[in-house]
Amino acid sequence: MPLPHDLCSHVQNGFRARLRRIAVPHTTQNLAILSILLREGFLSTITRGTSVAPSPADWHTATEAQRRIWADLKYRDDRPVLSSMELVSKPSKKIFMEPGEIQAICSGRRAKFVAPLGMGEIAVIRTRQKEHEWVEAREALRLQLGGEVVCRVR
Repeated sequence: MPLPHDLCSHVQNGFRARLRRIAVPHTTQNLAILSILLREGFLSTITRGTSVAPSPADWHTATEAQRRIWADLKYRDDRPVLSSMELVSKPSKKIFMEPGEIQAICSGRRAKFVAPLGMGEIAVIRTRQKEHEWVEAREALRLQLGGEVVCRVR
């Protein structure tokens, strides 16, 4: 399974280099995290494609190694919308939280050495529920789900 730090660094470096579009390997994890970033307004669009170009038609005929997810990065007033995307859980130390602890970081309090979320900041959580495997922290609160706090985005 690919590690989320690859996606975090790829997205963050794309914004820092002022790229219009980035391509990341097509995995369920990457698709889920990018979908959350799209819903929360950090990306313009996401499209399936190949290593050559975003093309959903070519995606179906491409091999697994050639499949990519293309994300259009979003800028406002020539400044990146996303300023930082960093891991919370690391391979050496995973951070799991119950709904009460997620509520604490969403409402401005520290929980399990995790700083509270600031204005415009989100946290991506991987739950144990199959139908809601990847959710944003406030959505996890609404669904009363706990899980691993994977990364935070501001």
